[in-house]
Amino acid sequence: MKVEIWSDVVCPWCALGRRRFAAALARFPHADEVEVRYRSFELDPGAPRRHEGDREERLAAKFGSDRAQVRAMHDRMTDLGAAEGVAFRFEKAQDGSTVDAHRLLHLAWDEGGAALQETLKERLQHGYFAEGEPIGEPDALRHLALDAGLPGAAVDRVLASDEYLDAVRADEGKARRYGITGVPFFVVDATYGASGAQPADALLQLLEKAREEGRTRSA
Repeated sequence: MKVEIWSDVVCPWCALGRRRFAAALARFPHADEVEVRYRSFELDPGAPRRHEGDREERLAAKFGSDRAQVRAMHDRMTDLGAAEGVAFRFEKAQDGSTVDAHRLLHLAWDEGGAALQETLKERLQHGYFAEGEPIGEPDALRHLALDAGLPGAAVDRVLASDEYLDAVRADEGKARRYGITGVPFFVVDATYGASGAQPADALLQLLEKAREEGRTRSA
C-alpha cells in the first residue's frame, strides 16, 4: 500500500494529522505493507525567505480577524497539540518560504527513503513550531537537515541550486489535479482520500478499507 500525504511544514493541522496518522498506522495489522511518502504543498507559495514585522498582526489581516482572535486560535491549537504530543510555541515561530524545506524532503527520500524523509519531516516541524527556527533560511535548514541525518554535501548542493524544484512543482500540480485545496490530505493507492487532520480511528478505517478493497480488486 502506498500512502501519500500532502502537507506543509508550517501547517499546525499537518503536524497534528501526521501524529494521528502515526497512531493509526501503529494499530494497523499490516503496517509493514505501507509505504508513506510526504508530498509538497506550500500554504504561502509567494512568501519571502523570512516574514518581517508583527506575526499576529499579519495573520489577523490574512484571516480578516483581530489579534485577540489569532491568540485564541493559537491557544486552541496549543491545547490540541499537547493532547497529541506536539509542542506548539507560536510566539517563537519565524515564518517564511517553505519551498527549500520541501526540496530537502525530496532529497531525504532519495537518500534514505521513507524513514529518512519521516525523520526530516519531524525535525523540520519541531524546529519551526517548538524551537523558533526561521524555516525559510538556508542556515537553519542546513542545521535541521544535518540533525536529521542527511549528508552535508548533498544538503549544501541542493540549497545552492534549484535541485528538486521541479519535483516540488510536480507534487503541487498533482494536488491541483486531485482538487486538493487544503492540507493535510491523505491519498491511499491513488484511489482513497481523506482531507484534514482526521482522528486516528478515521485514518485507520481508511487504511483498512483501502487494503480490503484492493485485495478484492486483485482477486
